[in-house]
Amino acid sequence: MMINHLVIAPVLLPLLMAVLLLLLRQQRLFLQRILSIISVIGQIVLAIGLLVAVGSGEILVYAVGNWSAPFGIVLVADRLAAWMLMITALLSLCALIYAVRGADRAGQHFHVLFQLQLLGLNGAFLTGDLFNLFVFFEVLLLASYSLLLHGGGRLRTKAGLHFVVINLVGSTLFLFAVGTLYGTLGTLNMADLAVKVAETAPENIFLVRTAGLLLFAVFALKAALLPLYAWLPAAYAHTSASVAALFAIMTKVGAYSILRVYTLIFGQQAGPAANLIEGWLLPLALATLIVGMFGVLASTHLRQQVAYLVVVSIGSLFIAFGLNTSAGIAAGIYYLPHSTFAAAAFFLLTDAIANRRGEASDKFEVGMAITHQRLFGVLFFTAAVLIIGLPPLSGFVGKFLILRAAIGHPGLLWIMSIVLVTSLLGLIALARSGSLLFYRTHAAEATIASATSAETGIMPVTRELIPIISLLALCLILVIQAGPVMDFALATADQLLKPSAYIDAVLSNGGIR
Repeated sequence: MMINHLVIAPVLLPLLMAVLLLLLRQQRLFLQRILSIISVIGQIVLAIGLLVAVGSGEILVYAVGNWSAPFGIVLVADRLAAWMLMITALLSLCALIYAVRGADRAGQHFHVLFQLQLLGLNGAFLTGDLFNLFVFFEVLLLASYSLLLHGGGRLRTKAGLHFVVINLVGSTLFLFAVGTLYGTLGTLNMADLAVKVAETAPENIFLVRTAGLLLFAVFALKAALLPLYAWLPAAYAHTSASVAALFAIMTKVGAYSILRVYTLIFGQQAGPAANLIEGWLLPLALATLIVGMFGVLASTHLRQQVAYLVVVSIGSLFIAFGLNTSAGIAAGIYYLPHSTFAAAAFFLLTDAIANRRGEASDKFEVGMAITHQRLFGVLFFTAAVLIIGLPPLSGFVGKFLILRAAIGHPGLLWIMSIVLVTSLLGLIALARSGSLLFYRTHAAEATIASATSAETGIMPVTRELIPIISLLALCLILVIQAGPVMDFALATADQLLKPSAYIDAVLSNGGIR
């Protein structure tokens, strides 16, 4: 019983902390920072507890109000959900530590919005109901839009408007899909949907398949999959570094939703709707990888380049999921935290570099030599190796696993060619960027850069680099613990591809016992 109550804790903790921080909005910012950090640390502890609880394959169900599924709302924790909660909590702690250096002063209610963002993320990963997935998406949209605009500015406002309009369109499509499924099948509980989709009457197959494809469009929009990626580069490039780092998990919500819905509801057991998106996902993933790399090559600012690298990572991730095999999904589950932590570290590092380049900021033009140039050069090189996928770091392991999983696939030649060529192009692009930022500089102006850093309130370099190095260290842990992580990923993939245990746990044990 206590374990079942643990399932709702990652949703309640950020919700209650957001309310508390709102009540304390007139208090000193220092108190808000401490409470916000304590909340995130608590979420890490909860995620560890859930990972341990589901590590043996058990699926935990919490029926809200003790109303059993499919009539009541349920939260469900399995290996995948716990894995996503852990990634989110670790990422958010690093992003928050970077923000409390001063970025949270730029506007009101930063910490309230930060906790609401975590509420939406945790809820989306735990919900077992399609309508409540929509609800948590809307919480995410509200919080992320406000965080995106935090601090104001013309470019942020423009990017934020683009972001919210496109996502509102996605929300409308989500409602159409949910309404169609409910009207046709009479349920929105995902486990119950899995049963009823497989038993769909012939006259309803068209409606069910149409709703499934509408859901795919919505999730593809959230994940920034081609051609629905256009909102991402501007939004990520023009917000604050800590928010951009947190947003590194946002696209993974769409990826998680696709993986969850299209293995559980429209998987191999779904009868006439089986493997609904199998013919779509892999080609779109390859195209996303190509277009994202063109954006990397054409970028004129480092922030913009890192934002396009997020698009590239989404393409790589969906190549793994698009293989629709246990090995492919497991490779994606390994690659997902790597791409999240590496992109977040790069966003924070970009901000630290830009703050030291004076008027040149993160533009790809000759600027002043920065302070601690060797240190930042090493960090830039490490982040570049990580995100491009060169040995021996986690990016290489992730791409190797994806390519190995593709062996035997009919599209192997295309997959291998595109992954390897785009990796080479990414290496060229980042080598060019690093050369311009660290070598083609006005060395004589290094002292000016130092003075400028002091005037703009840059904190001591050790405090500034703690969250960046922590994120890079998490990627290193993925290499050191690659064996156990892959064992977990393979077990998770098998659990997803055989959803009978999930369905039985929800429909036969929906109440709190």
